[in-house]
Amino acid sequence: MSKMRYSRRSVLKSGIAATAASALPAPMVWAQEIKDITLRQFGTGVSNLNEVGQKVKEDLGFTLEMTALDSDSVTQRAATQPDSFDIADIEYWICKKVWPTGNLQAMDTSKIANYDKIVGIFKDGKLTPESVIAQGTAPHTVGFVEGPDSTTFATEETQWMTLIPTIYNADTLGIRPDLIKRPIDTWAELLNPEFKGKASILDISSIGIMDMAMVCEAMGEIAYGDKGNMTKEEIDKTFAIFTEAKRAGQFRAFWKTFDESVNLMASGEVVIQSMWSPAITAVKSRGIPCVYQPLKEGYRSWGGGIGLSKSLTGMELDAAYEYINWYLSGWVGGFLMRQGYYSAVPETSKEFMTANEWGYWFEGKEAVEPISNPFGDVMAQAGETRDGGSFYERMGSVACWNAVMDENQYMVRKWNEFIAS
Repeated sequence: MSKMRYSRRSVLKSGIAATAASALPAPMVWAQEIKDITLRQFGTGVSNLNEVGQKVKEDLGFTLEMTALDSDSVTQRAATQPDSFDIADIEYWICKKVWPTGNLQAMDTSKIANYDKIVGIFKDGKLTPESVIAQGTAPHTVGFVEGPDSTTFATEETQWMTLIPTIYNADTLGIRPDLIKRPIDTWAELLNPEFKGKASILDISSIGIMDMAMVCEAMGEIAYGDKGNMTKEEIDKTFAIFTEAKRAGQFRAFWKTFDESVNLMASGEVVIQSMWSPAITAVKSRGIPCVYQPLKEGYRSWGGGIGLSKSLTGMELDAAYEYINWYLSGWVGGFLMRQGYYSAVPETSKEFMTANEWGYWFEGKEAVEPISNPFGDVMAQAGETRDGGSFYERMGSVACWNAVMDENQYMVRKWNEFIAS
């Protein structure tokens, strides 16, 4: 990098640069220096994928260094090590913990080329005008601030976003239908003694507590005022039910990472558990039956986005905006949607998927020929449909979002006691 750290936009504002830019396909300084830029990104293994980094180098010219961590480690790093990253690829419930630290900068939506095409979930919380906003930390509630220096969240859409949304999904329980050998249609089955020693739940408190709440509510044991913002009494009741089940031997394990969940299910040690969509994909790619089971109570959902370090400035900041715009332009969306996720801008992703892939993953249609993941592994055969149906069926059945509640510190303490019990 040159020692002259000009912002591309500031260069273009000068008369001389404007004259030069009119004669060149791109600002000369940008073309010369972009290859020397390295942006450091971290997040969970869900979207911090080598293929994305390689494509960034190919399409944009700069280097994206990615580090994959578990959700709790992502939260801690974003909140306590602001100089260790340029880009934080984080979930919205994590943003609720990190934004008050001042480690991230608000992003100007006028610089986001496909902003108008971002789905309504991230703007006003509604998938359709008739949608009921689910409980928990819905992305739009922590997605905006009033201005570039605001430290609190805005109550409605503004020009300034905390995260630019990228990826989301409707999560449910994964099951091994070949080992269970009967229909599963309720979250309550996670604590069914029939699966003693063969059930699992994830050991990430802010997510696991929501799965617990879905189970307890489905069992008719607790009627929560708001699953995403429990009272201490509700927290205590929830953990009492799960601690009793744990002591009775219900759980084979508590997993923290994607690979752990895959291995537990693929081995048959576990037949029903908290899972993520690509983990189901990974099990199926081994030729092992595995289903992301739609449940009558609905889904627990999550959403993620790209946040920028407060210290990111100049040409690196411009490169980060280029990256975000590239991210939403379709290639990454198509790559992720072929794993079972959804893109914040579905219509651009469609351009990077075949009609068969789009029909299967987004529209809930029968596959007309085999469906493969981005790595070439066959996920579904002709005639099969996606678990849970279409985008609107699945995201329209979200009961709650991953959440950070007012009693978060108390909940985490009780969670740790539960894991140690």
